[in-house]
Amino acid sequence: MRFEKLNEDKIRITLSHEDLIKKDIDFHSFMADSIESQDLFLDMLEEAEKEIGFITKDYRLRIEALAMAGGDFVLTVTRSLPDSLKSFSKKKVHIKRKKADVDATQAIYSFNNFEDFCSFVNFFKNNDLKLTNIADYILLYEYKNKFYLVFNNINLSYPDLKRLFSCITEFSSFVNHSEVFIYKLSESGKLIMKNNAIRIGMKHFAN
Repeated sequence: MRFEKLNEDKIRITLSHEDLIKKDIDFHSFMADSIESQDLFLDMLEEAEKEIGFITKDYRLRIEALAMAGGDFVLTVTRSLPDSLKSFSKKKVHIKRKKADVDATQAIYSFNNFEDFCSFVNFFKNNDLKLTNIADYILLYEYKNKFYLVFNNINLSYPDLKRLFSCITEFSSFVNHSEVFIYKLSESGKLIMKNNAIRIGMKHFAN
């Protein structure tokens, strides 16, 4: 875990792929805003205070979370004093979702080319990840020379969920999954594989 002080009121916390595995978290479980993710975040703030002196007591906090292509997980934390310190005896945490509120049951991942998608499904096949009940629909679109894997209505009880979304960022980039972008794919993109694109990809392109 790495802490960087961007200015007096803003820091960046970077967790590596190994950190995520160690702490048993992933982007989607964190953005689901569970009690466990809130506790984990407060633990990270305590560590940030020890490491770089970033004090958050009596401040209002804004957090931006982003999953990177290399598997890292980046949190940008901005603090601001409330209008009245007396009315904020406890930390007020607000997680800012990029462009739109994150619905943890949807996700889009962007592959630079079709070969990267094939590498992903090959990895999926060879690492004993369960193929059934991942999501209601898993679609593959081509749009502007990139390939987008869309997960719709993700099954949050899928046993390999954390492994799946940790592994997929080794081959692709997480995309802000606003409804506008999903509609853009359905209207302007070319649907390459429907229903379960991972299953189809494994059948035809995995070794």
